[in-house]
Amino acid sequence: MNVEVGRYIEFDAGHRLLKHEGKCSAIHGHRYKLEVTVTAEQLDVVGRVVDFGVIKSLVGGWIDLFIDHGVILEIGDPLIELLRAAPGPAAKIFTLHNAPTAENLLGLFHDVVKDKLSGQGLALVGLKLWETPNCFAEWRA
Repeated sequence: MNVEVGRYIEFDAGHRLLKHEGKCSAIHGHRYKLEVTVTAEQLDVVGRVVDFGVIKSLVGGWIDLFIDHGVILEIGDPLIELLRAAPGPAAKIFTLHNAPTAENLLGLFHDVVKDKLSGQGLALVGLKLWETPNCFAEWRA
C-alpha cells in the first residue's frame, strides 16, 4: 500500500531580495508554511507511516533553531553586518549563498529534510513552501 502523510510547519521570518525590481527589495516578513510529505515502505506497528510529531520534532525543531523569528539574507548583503553590530539583543540571522526566494528556501529545506529523515525509514515525497496564503514553491519526487 502506498500511503503518503504530511505535516505543516509554520514559522515567521524576514528577508529581502536585493535584486528584486519591486518592493521585495526592502526588508519585510512572512508567515511561512512548509508542507512536508513523506512515505514509508510499510506502516509501523501502530498503523502509521510515521507519527506526525516526528516530522514536527525533526524538521520543525531545526526551523525553530535556525530560521523562526529571524532574518534570512543573502551572503554579501550589507544588512548582515548592520544587524550584527546593532546594540541590544542579537538578531537571529540565517545566510544563504543565493537570494532568499521561496524557490531557494525550498532547496535549503529539501536538503535539511532529507538529512533529518535519513535513518528514519522514510522517503521524502514532496515539499511545498507557502510564502503567503497565495504564493508557493513546490518540489515533488
